[in-house]
Amino acid sequence: MEERSAGPRRIAYVLPVYNEEENIAVFHAALVEAAAQRPDLAFEFVYVDDGSRDASLERLVELRAQDSRVTVVQFSRNFGHQLAVTAGIDLVAEAGSADAVIVMDTDLQDPPRVSLEMIERWEQGVEVVYAQRRTRKDTPFKRATAWGFYWALDRLASIEIPRNVGDFRLMDAKVVAEVARYREHDRFLRGIVAHVGFRQEALLFDRDERFAGETGYPFKKMLSFAASGILGFSTTPLKMISRLGYAISLLSVLLACYVLFIRVFKPDESVPGWAFLGVGMFMLSGIQLVMMGVIGSYLGRVYVETQDRPLYTLAMVARDRRE
Repeated sequence: MEERSAGPRRIAYVLPVYNEEENIAVFHAALVEAAAQRPDLAFEFVYVDDGSRDASLERLVELRAQDSRVTVVQFSRNFGHQLAVTAGIDLVAEAGSADAVIVMDTDLQDPPRVSLEMIERWEQGVEVVYAQRRTRKDTPFKRATAWGFYWALDRLASIEIPRNVGDFRLMDAKVVAEVARYREHDRFLRGIVAHVGFRQEALLFDRDERFAGETGYPFKKMLSFAASGILGFSTTPLKMISRLGYAISLLSVLLACYVLFIRVFKPDESVPGWAFLGVGMFMLSGIQLVMMGVIGSYLGRVYVETQDRPLYTLAMVARDRRE
């Protein structure tokens, strides 16, 4: 890590981008307007292009030509939102060029003006300030699925992960250094930050609508992301499998006792239960397959980690040297 020279405190924004060509110019203008309210601070805007298929990269290069504070990182392909954030954090952590890092999306759902309130909290000694949604302008389906996800996460996770919180947050430099040490592939950054600890506080805000374009989290990605959060921070599903196995075994013993009782004491009431046995066999087979799927998900994560492949591949980094 490089030593920084004395001067104003530095804030680095880590900004993942995926197919946001319509949003970039408007977002950056709002971000610059917010940053201008704190002339006592030095800012860097680290945009990470996550293999966009539109003209997002061209828009970012244009921004860099106009604003020397802009850093552009390009992935060789699409690696996903969480790894795009990770790449920006890694860049800042390796250079040691910021006193704090703010992570936010570029679709204007997270208002840049809120980041100024985060900075004020940080200056008061808070080491992690996470934006907690007071209201959100999403579809009823997305609100319902988000509620269900956080409900399950609250009950399954081994650590407390705040509800209604995304990746929009400020982290002090020492927190960033610790987060950069976590190298798992199936990443759930809000869980990682909660696991790191330090002094953390919520900042309530009203989430706006997406300015333009489509969400980078369709239903399939939302399911995968939810699985990363639950499997990465909880072994409860494995414990539930054991408990279900014990319950089924106990039920089987009780049924066997019942059948034996009927056979011995009431043979006339004994009825061949082929239909019941057939349904029971199919039910138990389905339960076993579900159990194998859960165990397979954990084993799959272990397999990916043992391969020890790089988290991402960079095609380009355009950045001025930070003194």
